[in-house]
Amino acid sequence: MAKRDLKKMLAPYKVTRPGKFRLKDVDPADTAGLKADKAEARQILQTGIAELDELQQKLYAQDRWSVLLIFQAMDAAGKDGTIRHVMSGVNPQGCQVHSFKGPSAEELDHDYLWRCLKALPERGRIGIFNRSYYEETLVARVHPEILRAQHMPPELLSKKVWQERFEDINSVERYLARNGTLILKFFLYVSADEQKRRFMERLDTPEKHWKFSASDIRERSYWDQYMKAYEDTIRNTSTEFAPWYVIPADNKWFTRLAVAAAIIDAMRDMKLEYPRVSKAQLEQLAEARSQLLAEKR
Repeated sequence: MAKRDLKKMLAPYKVTRPGKFRLKDVDPADTAGLKADKAEARQILQTGIAELDELQQKLYAQDRWSVLLIFQAMDAAGKDGTIRHVMSGVNPQGCQVHSFKGPSAEELDHDYLWRCLKALPERGRIGIFNRSYYEETLVARVHPEILRAQHMPPELLSKKVWQERFEDINSVERYLARNGTLILKFFLYVSADEQKRRFMERLDTPEKHWKFSASDIRERSYWDQYMKAYEDTIRNTSTEFAPWYVIPADNKWFTRLAVAAAIIDAMRDMKLEYPRVSKAQLEQLAEARSQLLAEKR
């Protein structure tokens, strides 16, 4: 897909004016005017995956930049499937996926950023966070008891704690960007109706029972609180150096295409290239070639 076409398609979903962002302005069923059956969508995605693989190889060979992809979503929005499909063609040697569940006792004895920061990708690699430190402005905000269990001094848990966390996250992401990390953040926005349909599918399909948890229903009852927390988080942490993309997630094929397009578009702008060898190295390569051609076997 042409660069201009990618940017045009992604424009409605990239949060560039966070102060004016409202979730209700995004339709979870939107497909940017695209209409594709599964076979066509799969073919388009495969073309994107091939380009992403080439970009990742250049990233790895150049060894100067790193890429951090952060995925947040409500249950059943398709994070796992999106990560699996979009990154299916990328060399595992240059890609790392970390899923963050509830914090362990050791993690609770550190600041909330600690466990994620130690999993950051090194130069030349793509790091994927399936959930992240943003859980601390989402789940912990919806469930204040989580915040109270984090061993923090009580006097630090003021009404300003969320704004302070937004400021801290922005500062860390700015620091990472200044040191060569491309940061892209994705909120896969599924509607309540589509989530219900997917939950019912899991309950009605024996092969999908393992995906369902009673906690899914409990969390669904907090839907409005979560949407408010997501909106406030995105408003306060979508920046030029670490933008949020609010990707419609009711149609899985479009979610995967849009995420792939956003990653490709951003990595194209990095102007990655394979390292150029020096004149001396070229002479060494020529000598090695001559030696191989001279072998008599």
